[in-house]
Amino acid sequence: MNWFECKVSFDRTGEDGLIKKVTEPYLVDAMSFTEAESRIIEEITPFVSGELTVAHIKRAKIAEIFPDETGDKWYRCKVNFVSFDEKKQVEKRLPQVMLVQASNFKRALENLLEGMKGTMADYEVAMITETMIMDVYPFKPKE
Repeated sequence: MNWFECKVSFDRTGEDGLIKKVTEPYLVDAMSFTEAESRIIEEITPFVSGELTVAHIKRAKIAEIFPDETGDKWYRCKVNFVSFDEKKQVEKRLPQVMLVQASNFKRALENLLEGMKGTMADYEVAMITETMIMDVYPFKPKE
């Protein structure tokens, strides 16, 4: 999968009734920058009134995504896969980034460990940080 982080700018009505411009990041599974832009516009347009602008798109190096419908936040988890180099007699760590949806930090760790259950390789969780990502849109084939 090719993940792209898209920052989208649009007008939002605040609790005080004033309209202000906000920029929010979303994650989209796409084959190219062009497809990512097209898909994010298609996904976000029904929820936005007024002008919508894709402000920025960048590749996101994400190895795996673990969604949880009960969660409202996305956490970036750095996982180091540990192996032993027999020739050099040293331990090697290969970092991978996972994205986990959860309601809080503790639940993010639990969801990550649950998602990693079938993994045969040794690994260690090096870092978990909350992201600003609002939603994730995996690829869905058109009917």
